[in-house]
Amino acid sequence: MPYPNRRTVLGGAIAATAAVAGGAVINSASAVPARRPGQRSMIGVPFEAVDTVRIGVIGLGNRGMGMLSGWAAVPGCTVAAVCDIRAPRAKTAADHVEAAGKPRPVEYGGSASSYQKMLSRENLDLVYIATPWEFHHRQGRAALLAGAHVGVELPIATELDELWDLVDTSEKTRRHLWLMENCSYGRNELAMLKMAHEGVFGEVTNGHGGYLHDLRELLFSDTYYTDAWRRKWHTRSIASFYPMHGLAPIAAAMDINRGDRMLTLQATATAPRGLADYRERHIPRDHPSWKEEYINGDLVTCMISTERGRIIRAEHDVSSPRPYSRINSLAGSRGIMEDYVPVGAARARVYVEPDHSGHSWRDFTSYRDEFDHWLWKTVGSQPNPGGHGGMDYILQWRVVQQMRAGLVPDLDVYDGAAWCSPVPLSVKSLENAGRPVEVPDFTRGRWAEKRPGLDSAQSEMPPVG
Repeated sequence: MPYPNRRTVLGGAIAATAAVAGGAVINSASAVPARRPGQRSMIGVPFEAVDTVRIGVIGLGNRGMGMLSGWAAVPGCTVAAVCDIRAPRAKTAADHVEAAGKPRPVEYGGSASSYQKMLSRENLDLVYIATPWEFHHRQGRAALLAGAHVGVELPIATELDELWDLVDTSEKTRRHLWLMENCSYGRNELAMLKMAHEGVFGEVTNGHGGYLHDLRELLFSDTYYTDAWRRKWHTRSIASFYPMHGLAPIAAAMDINRGDRMLTLQATATAPRGLADYRERHIPRDHPSWKEEYINGDLVTCMISTERGRIIRAEHDVSSPRPYSRINSLAGSRGIMEDYVPVGAARARVYVEPDHSGHSWRDFTSYRDEFDHWLWKTVGSQPNPGGHGGMDYILQWRVVQQMRAGLVPDLDVYDGAAWCSPVPLSVKSLENAGRPVEVPDFTRGRWAEKRPGLDSAQSEMPPVG
């Protein structure tokens, strides 16, 4: 089905958005830096096949330790080194890998520079980074320069110049860096993507995703987030910190960077009330948090327009009492699906023509079964050590499989940069009374090319040994 004409569809939408916001689109964020000599696009570049993927893990807190069993279990993957600023964590991680019957990884820890020692001493194919957000850019960049491919937990960076730096460093080193977005591999999310690509929703016009997760108890825990790093972000930034879990699956279904691109972002934020209210009711007066002032809005909403005239609404709220949801909704000219509702085994609902009529929702389960992604039919049907319903391990398995088979990665640095750009761009919009901000084209003009992504053809894991 052909795309609508941008002039007729998008022009009016942009004009209306700018008028509502009270000003023109802010374009200072969209400057595309010229490539330096030696830089070339990483789009479509396959991994160099390796028999065994040697991985180094940086950051062994909740997320790093939670993913460790999965890395150790993937066929053809060896956890070669583990690193944390706290040396006892590295020892615990090494003990865990050894107890699983795998070779003991080399331990690095005890200082902020321990990861640099690991990168300089170990011959690693893949570096996985699961440290607090403020370290992702420098550690990701260092790993690329050390010659490794890099998977980074959300977000890959928090500033616009850092995102561009990771794009440029990936292109310069000829090594891939991607966002470890496990939700892109969720079962409902991948079925939704296949349905969109096969035209079940007709012409897709809009989507809605987010990260709505009541983290108040964990944010005030003295042990869960080391040194309260995540709560402290609420004292120093007004950004939409973490919309990628909901944004990424919607962007993939819309072929962002593969036929469409994010064009503008307009942010709104509610007052920051949730954390202070929780502290007032539950936290003793001698707790260190009473010295803090929270400035991050409870609900930060980003309205994103695309080059092809679509709209994405991405939300972030970890400060309010509410059940968990990533929303995960996609709509078009012939129907809609909505996730995170109490309907059927899939916990999602759908309404598409000509299958449905009468203005009544239907259970999504039969559609999920029909459009189930091959990764869920194969890897997902087997017992695995991954969390979050199995999608963690599917992501890990797929990364290792692509590296061992010499495939083009499903996700690349351009996806990571685009999906994480709402972090700094939301700040710029909010600082300018909600005016829309242009989203940079991190692909430098190649966004319109149709190419595979998460809708990959089925392939096998190379045999081990």
